[in-house]
Amino acid sequence: MSVLTPDVAVPAAPTPGLTITRSRSWKAPIALAAFTVLAILLFFVAGRSGHSTFRLSTSTDFVKLPNAVLPTHGTGVVVTIVLALITLFAAYRTLGYKKTPIWLIALFGVLFLVGFLSWAGANNSILVPGLLIGSLSLSTPLIFGALGGVISERVGVVNVAIEGQLLGGAFVSAVVASITGSLWIGLVSAMIAGALVSMVLAVFSIRYLVDQVIVGVVLNVLVTGLTSFLYSEVLTNSPGLNKGLLFSPFDIPVLSRIPLIGPLLFQQNVVVYLMYVAIAAVWFGLFKTRWGLRLRAVGEHPQAADTVGIRVNATRFWNVSLAGAIAGLGGAFFTLGDLGEFQKTMTAGAGYIALAAVIFGRWDPIRATLAALLFGFASNLQNVLSVVGSPVPSEFMLMLPYVVTILAVAGLVGQSRGPAASGKPYIKS
Repeated sequence: MSVLTPDVAVPAAPTPGLTITRSRSWKAPIALAAFTVLAILLFFVAGRSGHSTFRLSTSTDFVKLPNAVLPTHGTGVVVTIVLALITLFAAYRTLGYKKTPIWLIALFGVLFLVGFLSWAGANNSILVPGLLIGSLSLSTPLIFGALGGVISERVGVVNVAIEGQLLGGAFVSAVVASITGSLWIGLVSAMIAGALVSMVLAVFSIRYLVDQVIVGVVLNVLVTGLTSFLYSEVLTNSPGLNKGLLFSPFDIPVLSRIPLIGPLLFQQNVVVYLMYVAIAAVWFGLFKTRWGLRLRAVGEHPQAADTVGIRVNATRFWNVSLAGAIAGLGGAFFTLGDLGEFQKTMTAGAGYIALAAVIFGRWDPIRATLAALLFGFASNLQNVLSVVGSPVPSEFMLMLPYVVTILAVAGLVGQSRGPAASGKPYIKS
């Protein structure tokens, strides 16, 4: 007897007493086919003539890369053909019960993006370094939030309160930095603020067994209301508490002058450099240290972890607090690394997108970082399209980052298994 999965399942070669099933998922081919149809509509039905110029270097690059000038219509035709071939190949592999390689999906996305930018920027010039730098800037708080989300969920607590941690870190860092005149103290205070918000989440979800999602949503509303009230009643009447202090970017010698990569990665401020360190530290800590092993054990099987002497609830509490501190750094980027001052509801739902990056990244710090970069790129793309005079309606461009988030999580990820004990309180028997 064969066992059916939600997709299509067929039994393998019959073996007495053993049933083996092979499954295939059509999610990837269907998603690729949808984008191929969109490419046909854009590049053929609504095709545009002229040339699109991609500027690959800035004035400070040590080596100047030549501009890439592409024929708009010809690029769209070639890209569409290649996209169709990739889609057919993905369908062929699915028929053979094989997964579509992730690198092929990434190549598909890059090609579609090149075709789309060429179409949208017909007879215009697009500064590629500027597009990437803006994307990294918008991705930085998402990455901090996603790293915090990964730690929290890996230890067994669903962290819906990332939005509140980001906003709390942004508010406190601006006020403390303004009072003390020290950006570094403001940065540390942002971590403390994020940790305090996480501690509230941890106490209610771990000690009092309140539903973690409900606690997270309530905390987001509470922090949003509290910071909005204090901004309207205190900061607007006392400008000295919101002076607009900002970390200045500084260049890493030699590396900052590498074409394309240098301006993107090595001409940043200290918060972005801390982000690089945080990504490496969280990945190494989770998968290469005793701390990470204990953390993941608590998130997967708390009863077994308790059996070997791990204090489950204490481990959850302190790691959720650490997750909040990391997310608080993302909040500090809004005020001390980007805008320079606190503004009401300035996070604009970034915490929820960071949570989506955690799911899209399958609870892995590197994959979650890449997902956050994708969402940041989608957010910045609307700004670039507005500058080049894209024919895409402005309303759609405002929707773009959220549409990409929904498509990524629902269309490409679908059902995915997080840590087994995530969201489940542990009651010692």
